[in-house]
Amino acid sequence: MVVMHAAAASFDLHIPASRSLKERRAAVRPIVDGLRHRFHVSVAEVGFQDQWQRAQVAVALVAESDGHLREILDSVERFVAARPDVELLEVETVWLEPGSVLGPGDWDRNG
Repeated sequence: MVVMHAAAASFDLHIPASRSLKERRAAVRPIVDGLRHRFHVSVAEVGFQDQWQRAQVAVALVAESDGHLREILDSVERFVAARPDVELLEVETVWLEPGSVLGPGDWDRNG
């Protein structure tokens, strides 16, 4: 039986200087690309896609230990918060509980 350490975090962003969707995308794109390449996490823009000054970016990751998972999440949050052109309004993190362990026969193979 394998114990998985997994989490997903959502970052609610305000982009005060944005005056168009194009400017918003120009501010969000380096965050999404930077997270993907620097931290090797799954990342997507998940909310506020039709608003000029708001964005929501989510990341998901799996690590070999709870400590390493927390370390990566802290680094990811610092990376997002350090962007000069965005304000980090809120961070929400969801953890996969260690007790929700899946064995080899527990996966639904039919979709």
